[in-house]
Order: sequence, then structure tokens, then C-alpha cells
Amino acid sequence: MSERTALTLSSVFRAVSLVAGSVASLPLRTLEEQDEVKVRVSSFLDYPGGRDRQTTHEWKELVMTHLLLHGNSFLQHVYNGGGALTALNPIHPGSVSVEWDDTAIGGKLYTVTRNGAETVVFDGSQMTQIMALSLDGLVGISPITAARQSLATGLSGDRAANRMFSNGAMISGLVTPAGDEDLTEDEARTVKDSVNKTMTGTENAGDIAVINRRLQFTPWQSSAEDAQFLQSRAFQVDEVGRWFGVPPHLLGLTEKSTSWGQGIAEQNRGLARYTLTPWTARIEERCSRLLPPARSAEFDYTAFVKPSPEDEIRLLIEQVGAGLLTVDEARRVRNMPPLPAAQVAPRLELAS
Repeated sequence: MSERTALTLSSVFRAVSLVAGSVASLPLRTLEEQDEVKVRVSSFLDYPGGRDRQTTHEWKELVMTHLLLHGNSFLQHVYNGGGALTALNPIHPGSVSVEWDDTAIGGKLYTVTRNGAETVVFDGSQMTQIMALSLDGLVGISPITAARQSLATGLSGDRAANRMFSNGAMISGLVTPAGDEDLTEDEARTVKDSVNKTMTGTENAGDIAVINRRLQFTPWQSSAEDAQFLQSRAFQVDEVGRWFGVPPHLLGLTEKSTSWGQGIAEQNRGLARYTLTPWTARIEERCSRLLPPARSAEFDYTAFVKPSPEDEIRLLIEQVGAGLLTVDEARRVRNMPPLPAAQVAPRLELAS
């Protein structure tokens, strides 16, 4: 089961693009602890793919795609002339083999195959590996390999559907003579044209059809086997959702699920907590190891789980009243400029 074969399944493509795109939309911050408060500072993670090669969104999305499909993401370190780390270059997992080596920095050696023949060996000072769920700590488990039977079943369903629509009967009904008379080929064609002309199309809706023949119309209905086939197709979408941790309604399967009574923010919190956070935590911890002491990498979920404007304003008013935020800090959350100094004092007295 190759990555390109798996991505031909619409549910797999949607699940991977949804998770990878959601993580890529989260800002990746570099924080430094100053006086027990984390303050945002600049680092190479502001442009982790380099300023000229990849945008930050493209880099995060590519890293996540490698993790989702292969269970591993390999990032080659890029240094400037002064020896400072300036970027992390993602390398396709299919080009990298990993082996233990206690004498190497990081305890592993990474052999990268280039152009199908040339090989280059890296250690932990030149390569960072981000792993998904692992059984041995050497490499992560590839989801598309673990799910190859489920995905193969889905691909078989796609092929069967293609054959059915290509070669199967796609008529909506059968028209036959009501009596014992038989129709010649020309008469049958005339009857068909007459039925289509007088009974089909929006211009004939609600009209009265007059046909100079005694005919019997039998609707063409799906058999129990056809219905079971369609149910199995829906089941495959649900199965892919389980493999990638994506709720069925986000994959377009809405028959047995509903978001009624749940706000978008609440749905996003569920997706962030149970699907995105385990992935972003892996990236955060590995990237933090490449930063100086007292600095760490952190994805900012603020905008992703942002409440409705009404709820946000109410919470800000309560926080200003409780002394947790100043008026200017609250205004900054709403992308508003600070108040003139003459107006701040009266408002603070009112809040108190």
C-alpha cells in the first residue's frame, strides 16, 4: 500500500489534508521563560523551512503529511556560515533508513538515499526524527501500512463501484406492453421517445401525460445486495476516520452523526484535544530540543478554539473586572489599539 494509492481514496485524502492542514494553520511560537512568565521570542522556527524554500504553512503541512502516512518525519538540519541552525529540511521517509548506533550523536544513524543510488549518512546533530506511535523507539508505525487491509478493502469497493457504474444497469425503470402484443424495434424506440418526452424533465412536472399505448411501468429499485454494498462503502469512510482520529461528520458522513446543539468552537476543541494535540506535542518536544535552554516550541491553539464574539467579549469583561487583564490587554485580544491614557483610569475605576 503506497502513499499515492492510499490517497486515491477520498476519505483518506480528506482525513490527511484535514489534520495536516489544521496543524499547519496553528502558529508555531518560540517561548522563553522570563521571571516565571513565558514570553514570545524569535528563532529559526519563525521560518522553519527557510525563508526562500517553503512557507511556514507548507513546512508544517508537509511534516504532518509524512507523519500521518508514514509514521515518521525526518528533518535535515540546515546551518549558516556561523554554525547557527537556520532551517529544517523535510526528507521523504521512503528515502531514509534508521539504525541504532550507540557511538553516534543521538544514538541513531540516518542513511538517506538520493537519486536512487547515492547515500549520505547523518547523525543526531544533522537530522531530527519525529516519530508517531512506535513499538521499538527506532521508527514509528506507518498508519497506511497498519491499515493496509482496511484501505485495500476500500480500494476494492472503489473498483467494484467503477465496474458497476461502467457496466451495470443504470436505468430508472422498465416500460413493457400491458397486453400480449410485442413491439418491433422501431415501435419500442417510438414508445421510449414518447415516454421521455411527456413524462421526464422539469417542464413536465405536474403535467398530464397522454400516450397512445397500453403500457406498464416498473421502477428499477436497488436490491438488498446493492443496498448492502452501499452500506459497506459508508462503513469504509467511518473506518478511515477511526484510523486517523477524524470524526465522521468531518469526512462527509452525516447520516449517523449530528452537530446539532454543539457550537463550532466546541467541535474544534474536541478535534484539538483528541486528534491534533498528540501530533503537535511530538513536534513541539523535538523542536524544543533544538532551541537554547529556557526556550521551547509551542503551537498556539487560541484562534482555533476561539469562542464566539459574544462569549469572548463577555469573558474579557469578566477578566478585566477580576483584575486578570488590563483594558489595553483586553483590547489587544480584540485587535483594537490601546486607549489614550486619560481614558484608562476612569474605566479601571468603573471596573473595580
